[in-house]
Amino acid sequence: MKIAVFSSHSYDRDFLSRANSSLSGGHELHFFETRLTRGSTGLAAGHDAICAFVNDQLGREVLEDLAANGTRLIALRSAGFNHVDLEAARSLGLTVARVPAYSPEAVAEHTVALILSLNRKTHKAYARVREGNFALEGLLGFDLCGRTVGIVGTGKIGLAVARIMLGFGCQVLAFDPERNREFEEMGGSYADLPELFANADIISLHCPLTPATHHLIDGKAIDQMKPGVMLINTSRGAVVDAKALIAGLKARKIGHVGLDVYEEEGDLFFENLSDQMIQDDVFARLLTFPNVLITGHQAFFTHEAMTAIAETTIDNISSFEKTGSATYPVSIERLA
Repeated sequence: MKIAVFSSHSYDRDFLSRANSSLSGGHELHFFETRLTRGSTGLAAGHDAICAFVNDQLGREVLEDLAANGTRLIALRSAGFNHVDLEAARSLGLTVARVPAYSPEAVAEHTVALILSLNRKTHKAYARVREGNFALEGLLGFDLCGRTVGIVGTGKIGLAVARIMLGFGCQVLAFDPERNREFEEMGGSYADLPELFANADIISLHCPLTPATHHLIDGKAIDQMKPGVMLINTSRGAVVDAKALIAGLKARKIGHVGLDVYEEEGDLFFENLSDQMIQDDVFARLLTFPNVLITGHQAFFTHEAMTAIAETTIDNISSFEKTGSATYPVSIERLA
């Protein structure tokens, strides 16, 4: 099949080309650095499929252009699919496929890295020592052992985070509409959201973005949290209302924030903007807080995860070519 790969970087080209070769895919991959938008759909003309990432735009108008240009498959190289108009895809006869799991440990371990860095101020200590400043003022942390960690979402990633935090000696509470028996067997316990907010010293988000989870963390939720709570989000940016987050930080209700995702990250992440002015005032305000640590959507970025993403993406494409169905399709029913 002829595939147009959007939002591609050198690492995407390396891992996808390697997977295409090792799995004997034989597909014709055309890589484009540009994001997929209404203005760039022409690049997909004549391609059987497009391969998109999390910040590519796949609304109705874009999908209509793709279908008119001959595209039949949308191969997402991500687990999330909130950026796809699934209803429009179905009406246009487009198959949407995703990578449901790649390396839960990759995201879980990055989550814990954010927790440890914020707590023990290692990012600040590194900068100080580089400048010959060995003072300890302002670097005071707390023992994780004995603290309560609240996890929202006990899928594979949330489960991996729970396993690590239990290893630290933490008490782990979780909220999920569907209980995971493995989580309870390892020593975790479930609670409703108000109870989790009220008791957790650290709250880590690992849920998909759906209409039900959009701005799950808003002003009302923050009001229910313990003073000085640490909030970590490595799931989807729009799960957190960034303006409410800023208000919580200014009021000192929130003690630490670690973000690997941001609601309006599409115009920021995955690009080198070091020589430009950041136009997003909300994001710029978040960067001013000394107790906020932001990484640019890199939690997934390990060799193991990238290999799995590439191989599953090629497998979805090959399966669609042979059978008309992807290995891991996404249907509109997923929104429920």
